[in-house]
Formats: sequence, structure tokens, C-alpha cells
Amino acid sequence: MRPLWLCWALWVLPLAGPGTALTGEQLLGSLLQQLQLSEAPVLDRADMEELVIPAHVRAQYVTLLQRSHRDRSRGKRFSQSFREVAGRFLASEASTHLLVFGMEQRLPPNSELVQAVLRLFQEPVPKATLHRHGRLSPRSARARVTVEWLRVRDDGSNRTSLIDSRLVSVHESGWKVFDVTEAVNFWQQLSRPRQPLLLQVSVQREHPGPLASGAHKLVRFASQGAPAGLGEPQLELHTLDLGDYGAQGDCDPEAPVTEGTRCCRQEMYIDLQGMKWADNWVLEPPGFLAYECVGTCQQPPEALAFKWPFLGPRQCIASETASLPMIVSIKEGGRTRPQVVSLPNMRVQKCSCASDGALVPRGLQP
Repeated sequence: MRPLWLCWALWVLPLAGPGTALTGEQLLGSLLQQLQLSEAPVLDRADMEELVIPAHVRAQYVTLLQRSHRDRSRGKRFSQSFREVAGRFLASEASTHLLVFGMEQRLPPNSELVQAVLRLFQEPVPKATLHRHGRLSPRSARARVTVEWLRVRDDGSNRTSLIDSRLVSVHESGWKVFDVTEAVNFWQQLSRPRQPLLLQVSVQREHPGPLASGAHKLVRFASQGAPAGLGEPQLELHTLDLGDYGAQGDCDPEAPVTEGTRCCRQEMYIDLQGMKWADNWVLEPPGFLAYECVGTCQQPPEALAFKWPFLGPRQCIASETASLPMIVSIKEGGRTRPQVVSLPNMRVQKCSCASDGALVPRGLQP
């Protein structure tokens, strides 16, 4: 009979092979299982022409996205450095605004991004303007502000990715904060060197329809036509200095992985836009940092191996994982609609040395 600690360890660990990197086929299989489908649906552009992602679907996706980010950054907020990047409004059209941030040398080498925060200053609405709009209830006086990352592809086309979304009141003013960590992660993985970070900010009605309030037109952020420096957009970058605090289990980004590398977590980006089966099906995200476990583990001495004969060789595996939120297209009754799903065990949080999927008790490790 196996000891109780071993049975518990086998139950909580994800079903991932030692040192196995996540593949597109595994990701597809997990998505099909979650949606109870036998194969990936084939959707063409005609299916997507009238597809609109409703506000409640966006809000559900953003909530899961931020929850996943909090899980990934837990325990790293007490030892980080802080940098502030000033941005500017590059263009504005109706209620959509394009922000640009010069990112060259903003992220220090040998560092890990813990969090990126966008700060926009909401200007107060003059009382006379509010009076002209009549009596606005607290609910009708709200607008939804959505932040998207704008990627300019090599062929000149654009692609936006949903990053954050929140409600603001026209009766309030001051700095509004948005979590744009995923946008900076995308920029690091997919942008060309020296290319700026582009964020698209849109202000929309909280609820669509002809009877909806027009309060969203009253939301205005500072620096829209104002002199530079007056409440201009700010990007706060919180990074962890790996030289001072260590990689906390991550591989050294400046050292190649060799046979002598100890078990660590290595960056691995999954580009969903490069997978044909994801075309017109996976709406968000365009990709994600999955990470993988690489390196070797120190093997127990012969005496310990004799005492615990059921334990196999120690191998580097994922001991903690996080889920991946997605927005996918679902076709039902000839109509296409968006749906939020959450795929478990898609991001590696932590790598550890284990024997046959079971972590060796701390007191028994050599």
C-alpha cells in the first residue's frame, strides 16, 4: 500500500509528462473536450461578419484573465522595481482613441514582468454639460471603457486583442487604472525591436439599444487635445530583478539550456494565430505564455532508492499550473455567437523534481 503523502501528491499533480512541452494538438484536444465537440468547427468569414462580442462576454473574459494573472504573480509583489513610461494619444475618432508608448530599453535586461498598469486621467464633466443631458441616474450615467492591444502585422493589417474592460461614472473624475500586463507580454513576444506599444481605448454605452443613455460621450481623458504633460497617459511597469532576487524557479534567460541545467521553467509562447484550426474559432487570446519544464534533477542516493523502491528516477515536471481563459465562436442554428471557456492546466506555474509524478517529501530530498 502506498503511503498517504504519495497518494495525495499523485492526485493533485497535473497529468503532464516529464519535460513535455504543450503542443497545439494537446491544446486543441483540451478545447474540444471542454466544449464537448468531436472536431474543430470550420467557420468562414461569412460566419464572422455580423459577430459582435457583447459587453457581458467581454467582462466575463476579463475577470478570468485578471484572476489568472493574480495567481501567476502571487508572492512576487514584495521584491520588484518600478518604472513609469509616459504615453500620448496618437489618434482619436469618435469614442475610440489610440495610445502609443515608446518601450525601447524600458524593460531592464534579466528581469521578469510582474505587472503593467495603464493610468488614464478622467476629466470632470462641467456641471452645465451634465445639466443639458438631463437627470442621469447612477446606472444610466455609466460608460464602459475597453482597452485592447493593437498589433500591426508585417503585411500592414491590424489585429486587436481584448486586455481589460471596466465601468466608469460620468459623475467621477481622476485616475482610472487598467491591468495591461497581457498587452506588454504580447508586445514582448510578437513585436519587432523598437516597435512601440499600441493600446486602443474605446468608450461605449454600458447597454446597447436605441433607448440607451448617451453618457459615454461625456467621458473624456486628459491629454486629448491638451498640452503635453497635463494628465497624459502613464504606463507603470513592475518588474522583478532576477539578478538580485533570483529566477524563483525560472531558467536564466541569458544562459542556454544544457545537460547540466537544473530543473527550471522556461518561456514558451504559443501563437494561436499560427494554427489553422484556430482560424475564426478562437477569438481571444491571439496567443499566450505557456512555459515548459526543462533541465535535469539530482537523483537520490542508492540507499534511499533501496528504501523507496516504488519511486522511479526523478524528472523535471510541472507541479503547479494555471488555467487559460478564451473566447471562442459557437455556431448554433445557423447563427454564430461568442462564448467564454476556461481551459485547465494550460500555463506552467512551477517546475519541480518528482518521481513517477510524485513529489519526493522535503525531508527525503538529497
